[in-house]
This record gives sequence, C-alpha cells and structure tokens, in this order.
Amino acid sequence: MSARTIARPEPGQRAAADRFGDLLRAEWTKFRTVRGWLIAMVIGMLLMVAFGLLGGSANIACGTPGGKTLTGKACEPPVTLGPGGEPVTDDFSVIYQPLTGNGSITARLISLTGKYPSTSQAGPNVPMTSGLQPWSKAGIIIKNGLKPGSAYAAMLATGAHGVRMQYNFTGDLAGLPGRPTAAAPRWLRLTRHGDTVTGYDSADGRHWVQVGSVVLAGLHGTVQAGMFATTPGHDVINTGFGGGSFQGGPAEATGVFDKVSLTGAGPTWSTATVANRMGGGMPTPQPTKAGGTFTVTGSGDIAPVIAGPGGGGLPSATVSTHLIGAFAALLVVVVVAAMFITTEYRRGLIRLTFAASPDRGRVLAAKAVVIAAVTFVAGLIAGTVTVIIGLRASAASGVYVFPYTWPTAVRVVAGTAALLAVGAVLALAIATMVRRSAAAIATVIVAVVLPYFLAVAILPLGAANWLLRLTPAAGFAIQQAAPQYYQVSGQYAPASGYYPLAPWAGFAVLCLYAAVACFFAVRLLRRRDA
Repeated sequence: MSARTIARPEPGQRAAADRFGDLLRAEWTKFRTVRGWLIAMVIGMLLMVAFGLLGGSANIACGTPGGKTLTGKACEPPVTLGPGGEPVTDDFSVIYQPLTGNGSITARLISLTGKYPSTSQAGPNVPMTSGLQPWSKAGIIIKNGLKPGSAYAAMLATGAHGVRMQYNFTGDLAGLPGRPTAAAPRWLRLTRHGDTVTGYDSADGRHWVQVGSVVLAGLHGTVQAGMFATTPGHDVINTGFGGGSFQGGPAEATGVFDKVSLTGAGPTWSTATVANRMGGGMPTPQPTKAGGTFTVTGSGDIAPVIAGPGGGGLPSATVSTHLIGAFAALLVVVVVAAMFITTEYRRGLIRLTFAASPDRGRVLAAKAVVIAAVTFVAGLIAGTVTVIIGLRASAASGVYVFPYTWPTAVRVVAGTAALLAVGAVLALAIATMVRRSAAAIATVIVAVVLPYFLAVAILPLGAANWLLRLTPAAGFAIQQAAPQYYQVSGQYAPASGYYPLAPWAGFAVLCLYAAVACFFAVRLLRRRDA
C-alpha cells in the first residue's frame, strides 16, 4: 500500500491535506493502489449477481390436455389486470340490474354468514365448518361491466373489519364498525354522478354518513349495479423456527339483503358469477330473490394479488426478487471497509496519515466518503445488471413479473447500493473503534447480516419483524418493491419481500446506527494515541 506524502506546512500556512478535496484524493489513492481490495469488491459484486440470478430463478413446466409438456413462457397463467395495471382477483357472485346515467342503489344488509371446508380441499362431500374469514364481504356494487378487472366501487360489510368502501381493487376506506345482523343491520348506499361514485352507510336507514367519493375514470354510460358476496379462502399461516408454511382452502360467504331500491335502473334482475379463479373460489349457488329479500352466496375475492405465498398460486417475481444476493456482497464490503483503516494501524502507517493531516475527524470522514462512493457505484452497477437480466430470465421461464414504476425500480436498485455503502461506513467506524479487522467484521455481521438471515430463514414472523425494526438489518426494507394491502390477508414476511417498516424508514434505522458509530469513532480517534 502507498500513501500520498504531503509536505509539512510553514507556520501560519494551512496544510494541503487539511483541504478536504486533497484528503479525498489521498484516501482514494490508498484504496485503488491495493489490488486486493479492488479484486475483493469485484468478487463481492459478482457474488451479488450470481446469488441474484440463481436464487431468483425458476423452472416451470406444465401439461396440456393432450399430454404434451410445456415449459417456460408457455406455462405463465392468464393474469387479470385491474384499472391500474396491477394483477387482481375478481371473483364474486352478483344479482344486478343495468344502471344508465346517473342513479343510485340502496340496500339493507341483515346477515353475513360463511363456511369453509375443514380440510384444504373443496367438494360436495367435504365437511364444512361455519365461520367467516376476516375479509369475507357482502354488499352493493357499481361496476363498469362484468368483465373481470373492470373498474368498480362497492359498499360492503366484512367478517372482521366492519363496513368498508372499496374501489378499483386497491382502494379501501373504513365505515361503520361491526358485523351486520338482523338486530343490527347495515344500510349501504352508492350514488353515481358521471364518473364519480359516492358511498354512504347508516345504522338505521335515516341518518347517513358519507364514507368516501371516488372517480372511476372512463365509466360507461350504462353500468351494472346490484348486490354481491365473496370471500377469500380459509388461510392458515404457520410460522416457527426453521421457517413457515402457508396453507389455504376455498370458502364461501352469504349475504342477505332487503329494503333494496334503485334509481336509474331497469325492473329486471339478472344473476352472474364474475370469475377469474385466481382467488381459489369454489362453486356457489346462484343468487336468489324471494319477495323483497335477496340472498347472494359467493367465493373468491375482489382484491389485488400480492406477491409470494397467498398470491393466488401465481408464480411471481418483483423488481427486488433478484437482489437477494445483496447480503453476500455486504459480507465482502464489510471486510474491505474494515481493512481500509485497520491495515494502517497494523502497519503503523496511520501515524504518517495523522502527521500529514492532524484533524483526525476529517481523515475518517474522507475514508468514509471514499469507501461509501466506491461501494455505491459498484453496487449500483451490480444491482442494475442483476435486475435487468434476472427479470428477463424470470419472464422467459414463465414467472409473472409484477408491474413496477421506474421510481420504484430506481429506489430499489439505488437503495440497495446505498444499503451496501452505509454498511461499509458502519464497518469502517466500528473498525476505527476496535482497531482489529476480525473484531470489526464479526461485529457488523452480528449486527446486520445475522439478523437478516435469521429473519428471512429461521425465526417466526413476530420475532423476525422485531429484528427488522430494531437492528441495522432494518435497512433491507429499502428493497421492498410490492405494496402491502391492509384489505388482503397474506404472508407479509421478509422471505416474501415484505418488511415491517416502510422502505425509507428501515433505511433510516441503518443510517442512524452508522451515524452513531461514526460519532463515537471520531471521539475515540481524537482521544487515543495513533
């Protein structure tokens, strides 16, 4: 290793190395002249690419009715897209009338009941258990045609989350609490004015409260308005040491309505089952009308599809799926960052550095900037290559790639590079305090890499989430690419790419640890002998 020699200043002159730009050049010269560090950084990034491509790969095969075996893209299942382009489940039973122009629908929901099979299978001979799922739902709906994925707004009651106004699959607004019964029914109303649909609820049919108002762009002149019912499957998520499992079976929900009134609609009722079967629905009886009472039984869901287990059995990938190799790159980066300071201590060169630039805090800052910049650039290149190649390979293999926006892709890829960079700074600061490479590397691994590994592969979900809130491993939240939907039950676990903190909040936790470590590193650096 070589260090740049800086002449001693004359009294009253400012040292050249005290200019931060010169310090940066000196530290960069130290880094680039040690080939082992450069080679290690390249190896770390190659590991990130290799783990990302191999760990996110899939080999999908399927058969045809004629017995022919297909592979790859030919096996990708048909996916229903919602108005926003997201994959959705649109599977329910409905009794409806056409509504032309402006109008409204009002109904009283007097009962919401359900049942589900006692096993993970459904069929005419499978014993059924009475009970509702938390997001079983029945209510009234205005929908832009009965094609799966078309725009809609609905006022509905749920099994455990009270009355909701839901729209276009991703929208969800809270209304009255509680489940409807004959003694405590829920009155529901939807009004249409142009492209605007407004939802109301009431406990007595006289005092109405607006729950929300939404614009359904491109709403047809004639839409369908009626009563519907549906329910996601009976999901059992088991988590424990050594991993977890997701099991489920189809269920059904039944809503009973009366006091139904429509304005702007025709006199004839029709029934239908809107189905794309991504929600794992089961056959249900057709809705019925007896006098002024309507009974609707449905199965499936009206909701966005989530990534990972519980996503309707859809083999899928997100923009962050192939970045799982970041933990391998982080291991290498931590080693290089620790040696960036401890090597100087071991060889006694740190005295020359401090003699040339007596402000030790500025020296550490220059080292931090150099190691962070090198790591960020290398991580950005590796992350970009991995995502581009990985997503293309996933799509070619028959895996459905969730749609993403460019801001999300930039945040995930650049955020992963920033995660590596801040991890390097944390390792540098700890190495400055302990002055031993092995001790510094072990400390960072225990603080960052080990909690991430435990959360993803070993611990139950509750413990994993706490680890990813309180330790520097929270920074991996920056990689979350798929949103969590409150109105969709699923396995929102680190192994599926979901984290307990928002992306930037988790990254801020890592930055806070790095900042605290740098603070104490500077204090110790200034107090101790070189």
